[in-house]
Amino acid sequence: MRESTIMPDMPRPSQPLAVSFFDRPADRVARDLLGCVLAVRAADGGVTRHVVFETEAYLGAHDLACHGSKGMTRRNAVMFGPAGRWYVYLCYGMHWMLNIVTGDEGVPAAVLVRGAGAFVGPGRVTRGLGIDKAFDGEPASRRAGLWFENAGIAVPRRLVERTPRIGVGYAGAWAEKPLRFVVDPAEPPTIRAKRARRRGP
Repeated sequence: MRESTIMPDMPRPSQPLAVSFFDRPADRVARDLLGCVLAVRAADGGVTRHVVFETEAYLGAHDLACHGSKGMTRRNAVMFGPAGRWYVYLCYGMHWMLNIVTGDEGVPAAVLVRGAGAFVGPGRVTRGLGIDKAFDGEPASRRAGLWFENAGIAVPRRLVERTPRIGVGYAGAWAEKPLRFVVDPAEPPTIRAKRARRRGP
């Protein structure tokens, strides 16, 4: 199997993150995914790995920016299921959005992957990595061909910026909640990861 990475000195591949990692509140998962690796298996069997540097948390039915705030639909049903599954939906009829379901079953909570590796923006992540509706409802696992790994990259608190989420102005006061987590945007992804590994938490 061919293996490739976005950085020549990235730590060796590890096991996929366990379901228990995602069975927690979405904001905690969103923060802890920073510095983890999004691994993607291509059709030829090759695996690429991309350090996550931007996420957004959607907390459940009480969160008016969350798709589950108006109840279960055919599109968002995956969000109400068990943690650790992919929720992939089409935005504006153009861009696939990659989310991982979190927390208790029956609570529609998830984390949106907004930036990983060389890809800045959720639509660019999915387009660049070939991710589409085929992953919706699948577990984040090697079997599915799309999973997260702990790369041993500790992202210190001082490098993490918390801001309001993007594009959710319709959600009233929830639009201002600091539920977007991003590694200091002044630093390019490679430097972010190297500094975090060298300095520690």
